[in-house]
Amino acid sequence: MLLITFILAAGFVSIHLFSRYLPFLDNVPRSRLLSAAGGISVSYVFIHLLPELNKHNQVLDRNFQSGALEFFENHTYIVAMIGLAIFYGLERMVKTSKKKQQEENNLDRASKGVFWIHIFSFFLYNSLIGYLLLHGEQETVTGLVFYFIALAVHFITSDHALREAHKELYDRTGRWLLAAAILAGWAIGITWKVSENIIAVLFALLAGGVILNVMKEELPEERESNFWAFAAGLAGYTLLLMLG
Repeated sequence: MLLITFILAAGFVSIHLFSRYLPFLDNVPRSRLLSAAGGISVSYVFIHLLPELNKHNQVLDRNFQSGALEFFENHTYIVAMIGLAIFYGLERMVKTSKKKQQEENNLDRASKGVFWIHIFSFFLYNSLIGYLLLHGEQETVTGLVFYFIALAVHFITSDHALREAHKELYDRTGRWLLAAAILAGWAIGITWKVSENIIAVLFALLAGGVILNVMKEELPEERESNFWAFAAGLAGYTLLLMLG
């Protein structure tokens, strides 16, 4: 099982390093493949991510009966909402910075300071994804493969968005850091098992980020997505998850 998780982690690394060479990312209207990938990502959110979030909520309910962390009892979904708000705030910060850079310096990217804040956030995001390869809810090879497929298509589109926001800074530095984050999270998972309470809270924050990024990147109106390809990806991946 350890070897399989390493292979999947290496697959995530490859996506970060080489997705820039995929020719269809800039197509308008959006390619059928990317529309189907959007369906897969949305299916993952509703069929896997939200039910798993509920399981983590039960963990917190069971363990936090009193004390400073009592706030999180029955409030995992609020934590997820906070995660969504954080990533939305990051996106607004990037867009505002990019607009300012265009007006003042004639540069088509966000500032370097915003770049580092953005990449640090996604570094943590990727590290948790790498960690959950070993300590997530996926207890079978099939479950791990489904986890990989959903997040692989998600990484392709999120990489594209980061590249559009930060241009050469992302290709020169950012993609390498995000690739390293996957391996760092995986390595932490080998050497150290984090408390299930901490994982529950971090997973909720991650879930909020995934939901925002999926809806922002996989369902963009300006890309003129192909509905039938999207529906096919949604239905096909949902069927696989339910059969698995």
